[in-house]
Amino acid sequence: MHHTIFDTPIINTIMRWISVLILRLLGWRVEGQTPTEPKYVLIAAPHTSNWDFPFTLMVCFALRLRVYWMGKASLFPPVVGGMMRWLGGIAVDRQKSANLVQGTIDAFNRNERLCVIVPPEGTRDKVSHWKTGFYYIALGAQVPILLGFMDFKKKIGGVAHFFHPTGDIDADMAEIKQFYRGYTGKNPQQFDDETIQVKEK
Repeated sequence: MHHTIFDTPIINTIMRWISVLILRLLGWRVEGQTPTEPKYVLIAAPHTSNWDFPFTLMVCFALRLRVYWMGKASLFPPVVGGMMRWLGGIAVDRQKSANLVQGTIDAFNRNERLCVIVPPEGTRDKVSHWKTGFYYIALGAQVPILLGFMDFKKKIGGVAHFFHPTGDIDADMAEIKQFYRGYTGKNPQQFDDETIQVKEK
C-alpha cells in the first residue's frame, strides 16, 4: 500500500495531539482501545453527513489507528488527489465495484498489517439498505470486522469490539445492525435502523 500520514511518526504524533485537542474542545469523548490485530476491516456508522469523515479521521488519530479508506474517484483530482492518498485514501471506480471487493482481499493477502475502513452504507442519502462489500471483504480475507461508531447526539466516537464473520450473512448482518441501534448520526433522519435491508455488495 502507498505511504500515508499514518506512516510518518512525527506528523502522526502531531495530528494525534491536534485531534485529541479539537475533540475535547468540541466536547467529544473517544472510547475504545488501540487494536492489536494486525489486519481487519473497520466499519464506521451511522454515515449520514460529510462531517463523518473528519471526525472519523480524528478518532483514528486519537486511537493510533493506521487506516486506509475508500473514496469515489472524483475525490482524487490531480493535485488534491495526492493529499487524499497521503491521508490514507484509495480511489474507487464505482463502475468496477465488483472488483473492489476482490482487490481489497488481494491487498489484505499481500500485507502483513492492514486496516481498511469501509462505511456499511453506500451513500449519505436516506439509507434503506446496507451494502455488504465490507462483509465480503472480511470474509474473503479471513479478517475480523472492527465495529466503529460516531454518535453526534452523545458526542462519543470510537471503536467497540471485533466481529468475526461466520459466512451466514443474514444472521451476521442482523447482529451487526443490532449493535448500531441507539447510535445517532449527524443527520439521524438519514439513518433508519428499523427498516434497513441488506443489499448485495
